[in-house]
Amino acid sequence: MTDVPFGRGGSPLQNLIIRGYQETKITALRCSEGIDAGPVYLKRPLSLLGNAEEIYIRANAIIQDMIIEILRRQPEPVPQQGEVTTFKRRKPEESNLAGSTTLNELFDRIRMMDADGYPPAFWDVGNFRLHVTRASRKTDRILADLCITLKDDSDV
Repeated sequence: MTDVPFGRGGSPLQNLIIRGYQETKITALRCSEGIDAGPVYLKRPLSLLGNAEEIYIRANAIIQDMIIEILRRQPEPVPQQGEVTTFKRRKPEESNLAGSTTLNELFDRIRMMDADGYPPAFWDVGNFRLHVTRASRKTDRILADLCITLKDDSDV
């Protein structure tokens, strides 16, 4: 989900959003020994607007079209060109919203984790963990769903 060689590695969507990107590329590449280092078959644009789940749904449709195109055209992959930038997989504790300083930053940090398989954004308040999902950005506020649980020893 990046314009490789920029963005090789883990958690591409989250790393792009946290860096302020609004668009990226879906890249079809040949597997190789290095992570995301293989030659490229195709690249297609992808908007990063919306929450993670919405972005993944759009990406899935693009990927399906790319598979069909690769099977029909059988293009030769070309080596990646440019400077390599590697992303690290995000850790669960990085979903903590403490330290956010603007509404835009807070919104991005909520929406980038809002998909199945990712720990939702949260705040710890005393003995409670406040999980924030389904955020919607308005001019002067964020509307979101909130789930409050008791913290336990397994919480970060």
